[in-house]
Amino acid sequence: MTLEIITSDLLTPLRHGFFTRKGGASSGVFAGLNCGIGSSDQSEIVAINRARVAQAMEVAPAALATVHQVHSADVVTVDGPPGEPRPQADGMVTATPGVALSVLTADCQPVLFADGEAGVIGAAHAGWRGALDGVLEETVEAMVRLGATREDIRAVIGPTISQSAYEVGPEFLEDFIAEDPQNARFFAGGEGDRVHFDLPAYGLHRLREAGVEAEWTRHCTYSDPARFYSYRRATHAREADYGRLIACIRL
Repeated sequence: MTLEIITSDLLTPLRHGFFTRKGGASSGVFAGLNCGIGSSDQSEIVAINRARVAQAMEVAPAALATVHQVHSADVVTVDGPPGEPRPQADGMVTATPGVALSVLTADCQPVLFADGEAGVIGAAHAGWRGALDGVLEETVEAMVRLGATREDIRAVIGPTISQSAYEVGPEFLEDFIAEDPQNARFFAGGEGDRVHFDLPAYGLHRLREAGVEAEWTRHCTYSDPARFYSYRRATHAREADYGRLIACIRL
C-alpha cells in the first residue's frame, strides 16, 4: 500500500506532509505507518516506517529530525538532525536545507510553519497544554530570530482531534478561563459538568493572534480510524498502546 500524504497549498512549494497511517509495516493496534519511537511497537518496524517517510520527503532517514516531546512551550533551533538523547522540546525551527523537521501526534495538533521567502521553517507538537503555554508563538518567535518575517509565515494545523470528540472536565475549562475569559468560546456543553473543547480552533486563534496566516486541514483523528491514530480512541477501546502519526517539512 502506498503512503497517503496530506498537503496544503499554504506551504507549497516546500516539500511537506501530514502522513496518515496508510502504507506502513506495523501490525496489530499499530497497523500502518506508526512512527512512534516511544511506542511499544517493534523498533525495527518503526525504523522501516520512518525510512519510508524519509524517502517520501527525499532525505536520508538520519535527516528526519525529531525531539523528545514533553507538552512544553520549548523550541529548539537545529542545523541538522538532533543527536541522542534527543532534546526535550515541542517545537523546532531551521534555516538549513535538507533537514526534515518532524513531529509525532495521536490527537494533539501537528503544526507546520514556513516562510518560503526567507527560507525558514518550523514544526510544533501542540496539545492543549503546549498550546495554552505558548508553543505556537514560541515557534514563530524562533523563526523570526532566524530571519523569517512574521507577515510571511504560513502555518497549517494537520489532523487533530475535533471538538465533538474532545470531552473534558470542569477543571480543564477553568485553566483556560483563568488564562483568558474569552477562551470560553472554544468550549461547548456536554453531559453533566463535561464540556467539549475545540483544540484546532484554539490553535488557529493563537496563530492568528501572533500575526500568522493559518489554516486547519479539517481532519479529525478520533473519528477516522482507517486513516489516523488516536490516543483518546485507543483509551476508550482499552487498547494497550497506540500508533503515532508523523508530520514533516523541509527546505
